[in-house]
Amino acid sequence: MAEHNIPDRHKVALITVDLQRDFVCQGSPVQASGVSAALPHIGHILKAFRELEKPIFHAVRLYRPDGSNVDLCRRSAVEEGLRVLMPGTSGAELIDLVKPNETQRLEADALLEGEFQKLRTDEFVFYKPRWSAFFRTDLEEKLKALEINTLVICGLNFPTGGRSTIYDAGARDFRVMIGANALCDASDEALRELGRIGVYQMTAEALVEWLKGDRRAPAA
Repeated sequence: MAEHNIPDRHKVALITVDLQRDFVCQGSPVQASGVSAALPHIGHILKAFRELEKPIFHAVRLYRPDGSNVDLCRRSAVEEGLRVLMPGTSGAELIDLVKPNETQRLEADALLEGEFQKLRTDEFVFYKPRWSAFFRTDLEEKLKALEINTLVICGLNFPTGGRSTIYDAGARDFRVMIGANALCDASDEALRELGRIGVYQMTAEALVEWLKGDRRAPAA
């Protein structure tokens, strides 16, 4: 029997979720859990994708000050003065670990219009208006144009952006892999749940070995 969800290292791209300063900074009202443990592993995966010249897409959130594009659960807080992920602020920027060049800044106006900002060859950042990197974005079209069939997904906030992106990737028939130690705040039960929908799980270190051709992917 064919296993249609087996990852393909020759047609793989990396999706990172919410790797922005406001989600990382100590004391931020939207600080993610487990950041310090996950970031080194995220960096390890990023480095491997860059060395192998595989496509990378960074999904980011941007909140307009009037709250008009904010999730309903946070909209009132933004309308009442919560200032996080604001276009043009340092808190909305990608963390330095992610940037190919630390001087690069997000082109917020273009991103909010749906454009993909090029950071380097085969590496882009784009705005997602809700949790999932696929919701009202052109990500699926970009990936299919590159003939990508396998996605490695890592980043912050598994209960929100991470989970939504993983499920939406599977719903679009992408083969999905995660670095289990490179996805913040994913509980053991959540990881078992992902296994039941065919998501392949490896440590970041094992995933990099697989990416380089030194290891086979285990069963989902």
